[in-house]
Amino acid sequence: MGFGDRWSVKNRIALFTGTVVALLCIAFSVVLVWSLHRAAQESLLREVTATGGRVAYLVDHGQAGSVLLPSGRDQPVQVVDPQGRVRSATPDMAGKPPMATFHPSPPSRKATREVCGGVFGPDRCYTVVAQEVYSNGGDWTVYSAAPSQPFDVPPGLVAGLIVGSALVTAAIAYGTQRSVRRALLPVRAIRAELDEINASDLGRRVPVPEAKGDIHDLAQSINYTLDRLEETLEQQRRFTSDASHELRSPITAIRAQVEDALRAPQESDLREIGPAVLKSLDRLQAIASDLLMLARLDAGAPCERERLDLGRLVSAELDARRPHKKIVSQLAPDVIVRGDRVRLGRLVTNLLDNAERHAATTVRVEVRREDPYGGDPRFRSGVAVLEVLDDGAGIARDQRDLVFQRFTRLDSARSRNAGGAGLGLPIARQIAESHGGTLTIMDSPSGARFLLCLPLCREP
Repeated sequence: MGFGDRWSVKNRIALFTGTVVALLCIAFSVVLVWSLHRAAQESLLREVTATGGRVAYLVDHGQAGSVLLPSGRDQPVQVVDPQGRVRSATPDMAGKPPMATFHPSPPSRKATREVCGGVFGPDRCYTVVAQEVYSNGGDWTVYSAAPSQPFDVPPGLVAGLIVGSALVTAAIAYGTQRSVRRALLPVRAIRAELDEINASDLGRRVPVPEAKGDIHDLAQSINYTLDRLEETLEQQRRFTSDASHELRSPITAIRAQVEDALRAPQESDLREIGPAVLKSLDRLQAIASDLLMLARLDAGAPCERERLDLGRLVSAELDARRPHKKIVSQLAPDVIVRGDRVRLGRLVTNLLDNAERHAATTVRVEVRREDPYGGDPRFRSGVAVLEVLDDGAGIARDQRDLVFQRFTRLDSARSRNAGGAGLGLPIARQIAESHGGTLTIMDSPSGARFLLCLPLCREP
């Protein structure tokens, strides 16, 4: 179990924030202490320079004696003539050689260095300021010095910074934890509601916070997902119920026929029972085949895509049929599409079966190509059109979408007695959409006019 599994989100955020604040406080403390040290050094340098400047003024006006007045602090001063001899000095430097030998580089009249040992004693370092003064025909040098400031931090300051940093870090970490906990209250409410939904009712929805933000969007997405889930489950329940109802009819018919034959075997004629049972079995086989096709389409099972001549495909399906109604075909050549031969063949068969089932006398089939539809990216290279028209009763405008729903029958005369299970047209539309096309019902003077549009295949 990792660190992220042992700690909650609010604790991880609080720890991260506290760590960042602690690092910032440490950085601030280091900068503060370094700045104070630099300020003390600069203050000392200004003071030493001012002391040497006062002596330089006396030298310039010939008022510097052999013994200079002490500055009152540990700041020795020496006046060195152009020949390098000490002419004046504070009492602590009297009789000693020059404390330094460096001189300012022209055009500057002042220089600063750190000098260790020598006249200051072993293991002692002083900050020395050299200032040149022109007097008596030569350049005289005034050296003033003070002990170098060690990097020494007052214990009280260190203790104050440590305590202050700890208090600031703790306060910010605590405040962050409370803020995150308050911000996550809607998430807790959403989780609790989801637990209730999982345990009881999928019709309930999670609360959506009034404030706009990520949690508001999350709640809306969850509710949308629940809507889709409920719709899918309801569709699945309805599908299962309809499928069970469709399968029950042929199974009941087969059972009744077999039971009658078993009760009175002498009176039963196998030549009468066999065709009836086979008819019910054919219906069962057709329903099972349709359900298997729908399952594959719903699962998005991959299929082979090849270049197909739509006119030839329709012609092959027509040649394999034994039509009960007159079929008039007009099939344009070289209408090339890319798709699965078996599935597109199934689509054509379902359309022809539906048209022949409901036609009065004639079914008209046409394959043609059309120019690209404007604005639809699916048909940029053109449209392959299959039109199937019957001369039956037709379909009302407000019922055209219903026929593409699974197990839908518009009336008792349009399906079961004619052999339809209400799956052919839904399968046909789903195959069309899986090939990037559309299947719709268009207006016509009489009968039902189905229009299949598929993207034309570009030239190789």
